[in-house]
Amino acid sequence: MRNNPKILIAYYSWSGNTRALAGRIAARTGGDLFEIIPARAYPSNYQACTSQAKREIQDGLRPDITGSVPHAERYDLVFVGTPNWWSTMAPPVATFLQRHTFSPGATVIPFCTHGGGGRARIFSDMGHLAPHVHSGGLAVYGSGSGDTEQEVADWLDRLGIL
Repeated sequence: MRNNPKILIAYYSWSGNTRALAGRIAARTGGDLFEIIPARAYPSNYQACTSQAKREIQDGLRPDITGSVPHAERYDLVFVGTPNWWSTMAPPVATFLQRHTFSPGATVIPFCTHGGGGRARIFSDMGHLAPHVHSGGLAVYGSGSGDTEQEVADWLDRLGIL
């Protein structure tokens, strides 16, 4: 990887937890932020949202998303963030990965937020949709704790990014 890599942080966030984590990563790396937005918003009611997400995941649906990353192939590192929904990534994140082509040398680095399920299959499932998915992703409970800033810094240091 070249010095001063071009970095993208793409994320989907339903409750704001993944957005907060993406912001912490962007603040540390100076990368460009891109919010993955479904064309049809998920219900704001938690039960309705999880029911819809479960159906989409079980049926392998890829909901339409708004916007795209211009010149995605220019990025060297692509952080991809998602909440843990039913032990995998949120369907809009799968749509994002299927619709974007990154450079052959780009590395996808997953991160997720969860309510107790950890990373589950998220990182391996991303590996089925994108080349060069780094195995050293980050999983953070909820919106993180008071130690999350340091956890992000330590993680980026282990990855050799800081």
